[in-house]
Amino acid sequence: MSDYNTSPNITSPLKNRLLSALPLVEYERVFPHLELVKLTLNEVIYESGDNILHVYFPVDAIISLSYAMESGSSAEISIVGNEGIVGMALFMGGGSTISRAVAKSVGHAYRIKGDYFMEEFKRHERFSSLMLLYTQALMTQMSQTAVCNRYHTIEQQLCRLLLLSLDRLADNKIEMTQELIANMLGVRREGVTEAAGKLHKLGVINYHRGHIIVLDRQKLESLSCECYCVVKKETDRLLANAGIANKPGNIKRIKLNSH
Repeated sequence: MSDYNTSPNITSPLKNRLLSALPLVEYERVFPHLELVKLTLNEVIYESGDNILHVYFPVDAIISLSYAMESGSSAEISIVGNEGIVGMALFMGGGSTISRAVAKSVGHAYRIKGDYFMEEFKRHERFSSLMLLYTQALMTQMSQTAVCNRYHTIEQQLCRLLLLSLDRLADNKIEMTQELIANMLGVRREGVTEAAGKLHKLGVINYHRGHIIVLDRQKLESLSCECYCVVKKETDRLLANAGIANKPGNIKRIKLNSH
């Protein structure tokens, strides 16, 4: 993971919905401790069992949390983007996690050292309540992912994954190979190829060499199972209770100079 060279066009921390929801006084206190990092595709942020030294606030990257079996196969538990934080095991008290965190798109995140994060978490109620509300939202996604993987078709699972990814990106373009999607869903690549082909023929997506463009989001939602709606509704409810706007990438209150 490499530090990103700052510039006037730097990605703003306020593009992360949790950071943008902090009161001004708390944000200004946290801001000097934020370190911008550039994430590469398939970059491992945590391995299973690692001690968590930093927590990450994605701004334009998608990070997948997955569980790896002894055989080498894996399945995705959840994804985190600009709505959340990676590293919740730190403030939940465990200090490490059995899941691995991997960047599933090229992008950026802000990270904070774990020791300082815990000082803020213990000291300020607003800060801790935001993190705990998001944790509940993430647990909803994890639970619904388990249900979806058990009962729904690969095509429905693919639709769910694409919709969750869209909610965490600034446009309708998703960079994911079929092999990557198969690993995330824990299915055979041939199944993903067939499902993506159906969506392409229906005019829902345009897919070529790992580049996915969603052409008809409304149709994509109609083809998905109820799992996506359950996750989105609960996430929006919890983040709204935290005072966070429902639209991804909402920027408010503070205009910053480069870091």
